[in-house]
Amino acid sequence: MSITHFITYLDCEKKYSPYTIAAYKNDLSSFEDFCKKDYQLTEISKVHYSIIRSWIVELVESKISNRSINRKISSLRSYFNYLIKSKQLEEHPLRKHKSLKVEKRVNVPFSEKEMNEVLNFFQQAEGFEMVRDKLIIELLYTTGMRRAELIGLKEGSMDLSQSVVKVLGKRNKERQLPLLKSVVLTIKKYKILRSEIETDSDSFFVTKKGSKIYPTLVYRIINDYFGMVSVKVKKSPHIVRHSFATHLLSEGADLNSVKELLGHSSLASTQVYTHSNLKDLKVMYNRAHPRSNKNY
Repeated sequence: MSITHFITYLDCEKKYSPYTIAAYKNDLSSFEDFCKKDYQLTEISKVHYSIIRSWIVELVESKISNRSINRKISSLRSYFNYLIKSKQLEEHPLRKHKSLKVEKRVNVPFSEKEMNEVLNFFQQAEGFEMVRDKLIIELLYTTGMRRAELIGLKEGSMDLSQSVVKVLGKRNKERQLPLLKSVVLTIKKYKILRSEIETDSDSFFVTKKGSKIYPTLVYRIINDYFGMVSVKVKKSPHIVRHSFATHLLSEGADLNSVKELLGHSSLASTQVYTHSNLKDLKVMYNRAHPRSNKNY
């Protein structure tokens, strides 16, 4: 069973995003190269756990993080799961494998003050790139869409008469997101400037040379602008999405509604955004508990 068949399965049947598929392909190809180089084994479906363990040791010695190694092993596990499901493998090589320990990652959202400072910077935004960057940040923060969803927007994704934008999420699930009036104004301004760019692309967001925008460009835009107002270590499109959800929930938005806006398939995925700081928790507690004003 070649890796190519498995990748086709992820694309055509599982409907994974191009970025997810690329990650799977890279992880499996890396392991395949290791098997050929160290064990002269050309078919990774025939490996034993001892070989996989040797690969893990090599990765650890290469100073690759435990989190990245776990992701690579997860790709391998999915491949073997598929082989077993399609009856091409009887015993799972990773059946007894335990993931490497990793430190719990805490994503700290931008504060409302930080978000406002960045958006206020664009108040007099002029020129194609400045307006485009402003709109990218506004859409990420006011809709909560993913970076891949933003990059995938087409000319026809915007329905300004209804103030909604259609995004294509994970597993090709489409959802509509509301647009604020201020964002609609920025969209109209961007569309005028975009019409002056020579391009054959049907992508909504393009570079000044007319090419479709790419993941590292979106990351760089967020990192550069928020670097001016925030000292947080991680400044990325996902942190803006995290801020969108956190700010909505802190203002009393319903968890189920936020789940739908984010395009999550389960509430468990949305609940990671429900962190409250101790000060807010104490205020809520003292206000709500019937015995809070009693001297007990």
